Amino acid sequence: MSETKPIALDAMGGDHAPHEIVAGAVHAVRERGLRVVLVGSPRVLYETLADHDATKEVPIVRAEEALAMDEGALASLRRPRSSIAVACHLVRRGDASAVVSAGSTAGIVATGRLRLKAQQGVLRPAIAVALPTLPRPTLLLDAGANAEVKPEMLVQFAHLGATYAELAHGVQSPRVGLLTIGSEAEKGNKLVKRAHELLQSSPGLQFTGNVEGHDLLTGKVDVITTDGFTGNVALKTMEGAVQYAFAEFREAIGDSRLARLGAVLQRSRIRELRRRLDAEAHGGAVLLGLNGTVVIAHGSSKAPAISAACQLAADLSAGGIVTAVGDRISATSRSHRLW
Repeated sequence: MSETKPIALDAMGGDHAPHEIVAGAVHAVRERGLRVVLVGSPRVLYETLADHDATKEVPIVRAEEALAMDEGALASLRRPRSSIAVACHLVRRGDASAVVSAGSTAGIVATGRLRLKAQQGVLRPAIAVALPTLPRPTLLLDAGANAEVKPEMLVQFAHLGATYAELAHGVQSPRVGLLTIGSEAEKGNKLVKRAHELLQSSPGLQFTGNVEGHDLLTGKVDVITTDGFTGNVALKTMEGAVQYAFAEFREAIGDSRLARLGAVLQRSRIRELRRRLDAEAHGGAVLLGLNGTVVIAHGSSKAPAISAACQLAADLSAGGIVTAVGDRISATSRSHRLW
């Protein structure tokens, strides 16, 4: 049996790079049994690994540059030897199984598209985020890669999400919803209305109709398709609302001795709720539709989140997410000439 290829971890991307990224890599290797290679400045990374006594456990691949967190898509062209570019190159030439980065989302998307290329038949790669619904996560895509789309792209995002739901969450015939301003078929702009028509007739999809913003965390569907602008706004709004709710909850508990006692009695359930609603605990977003597995961790990720992102990347790569997406897009294109 051939040895599992390592995860290429962009050690220079993220608000807390490289120290938290390196700590996450060490955790992934020691606690999860994963193979990880760090991509970035050898001197800095070696010193940081030495702090964890892990210089012999995690190899380093040199990268001359790094993308700043405030750099956009054009940085992928200006910095051809950036750490995220080198990480993608490792996957492209077969030396790594997947890429993980907590760097600039725009930079990751642009570099991934440039270095790994979109899979055949894929119009635009899309970012898929797992929302913490019960009994299983709901996938929202696109969550920020494509601000302007065509109706056909929304249909293809639905197929990308359905493939992810089947492979990663074991969902048979995932239910697909289209995010808009009303549940009725005629609600929405021209883009949404046309996408609704195409989704209804697209083979291999269990399209259940429109969903609204208040449906994001209800588990009403398994996949929600939308454009990247709307999806990103919806995601950030939801994250902000959850943070606000927990802040208010903490303040309310602190105002009353009885409330504090109740919180102590329910602390295991509260802890589980916080874990479920913590976006970093789920490993990050996945950029679907490229010739390689790419996981985008939150920019503020600390070591546990980076470790979780490496685990997600390893699981998706081992499960054959790239092949599964390619097979689905190919089959859909043959049976229904949307693309």
